[in-house]
Amino acid sequence: ARLLLFMYLCGYIVRRGQELAATWRGLLKPLLPIGVAVLLLLLEPDFGASAVLVGVSLVVLFLAGSRLRDLALIGAGAMALFGLLIWQAPYRLQRMMSFRDPWADALDGGFQLTQSLIAIGRGEWLGVGLGNSVQKLLYLPETHTDFIFAIYAEEFGLLGVLVLLALIGLLAYAGFSLARRAVEQQQLFAAYLASIITLWFTAQSLLNIAVNMGLLPTKGLPLPLISYGGSSLVTSCAAIGLLLRVGVEVRRLERSP
Repeated sequence: ARLLLFMYLCGYIVRRGQELAATWRGLLKPLLPIGVAVLLLLLEPDFGASAVLVGVSLVVLFLAGSRLRDLALIGAGAMALFGLLIWQAPYRLQRMMSFRDPWADALDGGFQLTQSLIAIGRGEWLGVGLGNSVQKLLYLPETHTDFIFAIYAEEFGLLGVLVLLALIGLLAYAGFSLARRAVEQQQLFAAYLASIITLWFTAQSLLNIAVNMGLLPTKGLPLPLISYGGSSLVTSCAAIGLLLRVGVEVRRLERSP
């Protein structure tokens, strides 16, 4: 659903670009279906996916020419809503407090984060080797999905982490370069689609890594193309396939006289 919403947003930007940049109505129209999706995600509840969906959508709308003042007001409203939801849900508030000092409550609220930090620390420079992680033996919860990065860091060490970050950076560079080339060929839908998929992958990857390292409160976000999960993997592969298709079309236009 998220991928289809992003595709709808790209189509709307191309069809209604002038209205989007000039009026409140033009900006609110594409945000209505996104708002419905965010509401459904919050009812699950899935706070992290909601934040990614809103953040990526607002960035792409800014790239499309929406007025910064309007986006700032909407962003401030979204942050206020998320803050209210955090305050009203005790477990979310506990996550916000425990991530600041997980060692103060290492056996309860900070347990998951402390175990993640132990796993990352055990990796040292070169890691303990593939399959030799100790933390995945029922010490660290959700090692196959949300906290798979911690196990990766434990088994491959700092060197493996740097390689992973380089691959994420390479994907971001390739995606945004492809979007720029699509703009040069007047393929605006393809350009926005490449931009939004690249933003989505990059933002979600960095958020997942930041959560594993204790830089952000714990959220239920998978690491794209690495975390276990059928629907996540299929959707990620479909998004990569769309990027590849954009590349095929752009190269075809570049070769044509």
